[in-house]
Parts: sequence; structure tokens; C-alpha cells
Amino acid sequence: MESLRHRCEPLRPRDRHEHHRVSTPLELLFDLTFVIAYGAAAHQLAHALAAGHHAAGIGGFAFAIFAVSWAWINFSWFASAYDNDDWLYRLTTMGQMVGVLILGLGLPAMFRGLEHGVLDNRAMVLGYVIMRGPMVALLARAAKNDPARRRGLHLRIASIVVSQVGWCLLILVRDHLALCVALTAIPLAIEVGTPIVVDRRHGGLPWHAHHIAERYGLVVIIALGEGLVGTMATLAAVVGPGGPGWSMDVALVGLAGTAMTFGMWWIYFVIPSAPLLHAHRDRATGWGHGHMLLFGALIAVGAGLHVAAYAIDDSSKLSVPATILCTAIPLAIYVGCVFGLYGLITRSSDPSHRWMLVGSFAVIAAAVGLAFAGVPLVWALAALALAPWVTVVGYETVGHRHNTALVEAAAAHHDAA
Repeated sequence: MESLRHRCEPLRPRDRHEHHRVSTPLELLFDLTFVIAYGAAAHQLAHALAAGHHAAGIGGFAFAIFAVSWAWINFSWFASAYDNDDWLYRLTTMGQMVGVLILGLGLPAMFRGLEHGVLDNRAMVLGYVIMRGPMVALLARAAKNDPARRRGLHLRIASIVVSQVGWCLLILVRDHLALCVALTAIPLAIEVGTPIVVDRRHGGLPWHAHHIAERYGLVVIIALGEGLVGTMATLAAVVGPGGPGWSMDVALVGLAGTAMTFGMWWIYFVIPSAPLLHAHRDRATGWGHGHMLLFGALIAVGAGLHVAAYAIDDSSKLSVPATILCTAIPLAIYVGCVFGLYGLITRSSDPSHRWMLVGSFAVIAAAVGLAFAGVPLVWALAALALAPWVTVVGYETVGHRHNTALVEAAAAHHDAA
């Protein structure tokens, strides 16, 4: 009988063709810390936008989303390749979770600092360094037991160490915002560029295609949860103390927020990511990195709905058109990301895609136009919620045929290889 103890074992590469590979309970627990970090970023963005601090809110949000998403991406691809679930692996994962929580706690100070022209990144950098430290330990363990990829793993370790030094040095110039932002490009380039170069020259990690596609899908669901949180905040503003109470407007807000979130979920999961990654592993980099923008757009949609709650509660400085734009812009970015990721992973296009994309943008523009024409906020939100459903209807009536052909071709390509 196989031992049920989580004794320390060599961290060796897993079979990338392993059957029935799914996310582990540890990975799901790990993702919960990102719920907190993403939620904190969304809350701070909504607060900044409602207060009229647009540049500080958007800049801080972009910085936060990159830091959180990049740490998740690095660990998830590594875990797909090397997870052995021993006690040491579990504890190093816990260490990364602690770092995520500290980073999330540092977000309010960072946003407040940006509103006054400084980058208070001390707690964020501390959390990020704590996150990346255990990652270095995991990479070292893998390098010890994977000679074929040892060189590439050592280069990844070096890039993390150097970039962390760079992030720490930025604390010294936090009072000079322009200089700090400019210098951010250096550790950022090291963080993002090194894994790409390493994969090309030394081969990538032995990640599992279906597992990694599932992992990304789970984070999309986590990010979509911010849309539901935003919807609930809007509803609370309507029916709570001082609000107009239960009415047709309440029903519209609830339906609009839920329908928008559900539509965004639907169109993401029509991308046949798993079979195409399985057949074309060389397409993973653009697809994987492109999700950072998609994650940010999803979370920003939830923040935009929260801004609508502030507007209904009379605690926002924004006009109705500006309030609608807080949701419409990230929704448009999200729809564009879905089609962009589809193109990156499939390397194909279909005439129906252009019509779906144009139709979705037309609905978004119409909803914004209604707001500028003086239509009440809740009705403009209801119109905006129809945007992702243009693609849903287009896919279910016509677009599914193209997907079927792509999946069949991918299976044939994999069998031939």
C-alpha cells in the first residue's frame, strides 16, 4: 500500500502526459490568497475612481495586478511541472501565500501614496520578496533533480534574485514618483524577459497542458467573482438605508451585474485552450502572459460596478457617463483580450469573429451613449450587460463550427507528432 505520509522526496519533473491531471487541494488553497489580493486591488481602484483620482487609481491598480498575477503565473507553471506534494513543497507554498497576503495589506498604503505623488511600496515589496523567496527554494530543489533543465532553472533563480534586489532598491527613491516609475522598467524586464529567453534557449518546463488550462480557468472564475461582489455592492446601495429601496431598478441592477458576469464567463470558456496547448506547446508564452491583461480587465469590471454603487449611494464625484465608463472600458478590454487570446492560441480567424467583436463593441458604445444622453445609470448598466452576449449568441449559432474544426485538427497534429 502506498504511504499516505507527505515525506520529503526529490522534486523531479512530472509526466506532462499524465492522465486525469487536475488542480490539487493545495493549489486551490493557494488561489484563495489571490482572491484577497485581487479583492483589495479592486476595492482600492473603485475608491480612487469614485474620488476622482483616476491616474493614481489606474496606475496603482496596474502595478498591483502585475505583481500579484506574475507571482501566480510563475508558481502555477512550476507546480504543473514539478509538484510532488511533500511536506517541504507544502511549506514553501505556504510561505508564498504569506507573501501574497502581506502584498495585499500593502495595497492601501501604495494607493494613498500615489494620490500624493509618492510610491509607498514598502509593504508591497516586502510581500513580493517573501513570495519569491520560496520560489527560489523550489527552483533550486528542481534543479538538483532535473539535470536536463538545470541550466535553465539556475538562470531563473538568478533572474529572481537580481530582480528582487532591484525592487528593494526602488524603496530608496519612493519619494520621487517619476524616477521610481522609470526605474521600475529594469526589474520588470528581468522578471518577464528572462523566462522567455530561458525557454527558447534551454527548453521550457514540463508543464501539463490540460492542468495549466484548468489553473488559468480557475483564476478567471476568481476574478469573475469581483463582478458579483460589485453587483452586490450596487444592490446594497439601492436597497440599503438611504437608498430608494426595492424597485424595478433593483431588479435591473441585479440582472445586469449577474448577466454581465455570466456572459464574460461563457465567452472565456469557449476558447479550446487545453487541446491546443497539448498539441502546440510553443504557443503557451503569449497565451499565458496575455492573461495578465485579461485578469486585470475582469477585476476592473468588478471595480467599475462598485463605482456604480458609490454613485447610487451619492458618495461618488463622477457623473453618470463617467461612472458607466468605469465599467465599459474594462469590459471592452476584456472582450478584446478574449478574442486576442483566441487568436494567439489558435493562430486562426473566422469571419464570424469580426462580426462578434464589432457587435460587442457596438453594444458597449451604445450603452455609453445612453448614459451621455441622460438615461438613468441602472438602465445604462442593463444595456452594457448585453455586450458579452453578442459573442455568446454568435458562438452558439455559428462560431462553434470553427472551434470543432480546430480541436479536430489539433488532435490530428498531436497524433502525427
